[in-house]
Amino acid sequence: MNIEFMKKALKCAEKSLKTCDVPVGAVIVKDNKIIATGYNTREKNRNALCHAEINAINNACKTLSCWRLEGCEMYVTLEPCPMCAGAILQSKISKVYFGAYEEKFGAVGSKFNLFYDYKFNFDVKFRGGILEEESSLLLKTFFENIR
Repeated sequence: MNIEFMKKALKCAEKSLKTCDVPVGAVIVKDNKIIATGYNTREKNRNALCHAEINAINNACKTLSCWRLEGCEMYVTLEPCPMCAGAILQSKISKVYFGAYEEKFGAVGSKFNLFYDYKFNFDVKFRGGILEEESSLLLKTFFENIR
């Protein structure tokens, strides 16, 4: 786990603010190097699938010219939702580190844990609460400003 990669994910999350998207950012790392980034673009693209994790996975697949992201780690500022947790499993990302917990839609511990509660042919290691305060503050400020 490298705290600098989570700081980079926070910087990616800030890009979402420019398009009034919920500020979530993701970074994918392989061999201790960032190979892809992503941030929420649902409002910008008017597409429910454009979560930070999905955008980062798409970019990593392009970078590696492969859909299998074995040996990769994801750093994301918010606990993945069921869709994103499923995409992480499908792409075979090995480890996920996330910041804030997501009580409403979190699928890596808050509502249920897709990585732990169910048996798949691939295990994803995970850890939450990395720079949780910074990640939570970014989200809290965003939602306060739109209300």
